[in-house]
Amino acid sequence: MQSNKTIDSSWHPLVNGCPPVWASEWGQDRYGVWLAFTVKEVRQCLRWVPPGSFLMGSPADEAGRLAEEDLPHPVVIQSGFWLFDTPVTQALWQAVMGNNPSHFKSSQRPVESVSWDDAQQFLHSLNQVYPELQLTLPSEIQWEYACRARTDTATYAGPMEILGDNHAPVLDSIAWYGGNSGLDFELENGVNSSGWPDKQYDHEQAGSHPVAKKRPNPWGLYDMLGNVWEWCGDDMRDDTQTTQRVVRGGSWSDDARDVRATCRVCFSPGKRNINLGFRCARVQI
Repeated sequence: MQSNKTIDSSWHPLVNGCPPVWASEWGQDRYGVWLAFTVKEVRQCLRWVPPGSFLMGSPADEAGRLAEEDLPHPVVIQSGFWLFDTPVTQALWQAVMGNNPSHFKSSQRPVESVSWDDAQQFLHSLNQVYPELQLTLPSEIQWEYACRARTDTATYAGPMEILGDNHAPVLDSIAWYGGNSGLDFELENGVNSSGWPDKQYDHEQAGSHPVAKKRPNPWGLYDMLGNVWEWCGDDMRDDTQTTQRVVRGGSWSDDARDVRATCRVCFSPGKRNINLGFRCARVQI
């Protein structure tokens, strides 16, 4: 599907007016340029993240700030890149890998219980289906830049006021987190959330939710905050245990302080958890 808008060759990633050979659809909307591909009838959209600059890290007075977070420092993104508009879904994982390791089984929920090593196997398998895709995990810098989408507050919806461990009103419209992840949760194997403190909404069991049900960020990226933590390609910077890999974004089971653009945590590359997934990136060629 082609957009009717005229392509501006000064910035548009498809300057020749033609999509890549792997794209089944493409277009442009109020969020920017997008492409999609299909594997066994499962569609996945990628959003264009344009080049630019931003302040990476959190100010010392940001509510909920963790010691592992950098203080704000300028970073330049020289080249734009493509990023999945959602975390990898169970449907796409199943189409590529032929199995589903997730605890909360539901085709449109994020795949979870996958390690960094598992994500590498997925990337290898999908890149064999479409060699021109050349997908990777986003770097930590790419992830934060894409999450912020030219905003400079704790979330892409605005500053965060933390009223309780699991109560930050700004998150409700954009993220599934500990304060709201029990709402409309319909599966029978939810986690007991009755004892979680200071919840924004009362709930007794919680878990992940189908992707793209909350408002996206200004670049059309869904669930960058909440739902599942997302593996990045990097080791944890300034960490002596160089095998530790960075995860970003917080999850359905996390306190509000973890669901901020700058929150950074690390796990071993073999770690699997029911709140841990990933999304894929493609460097523009």
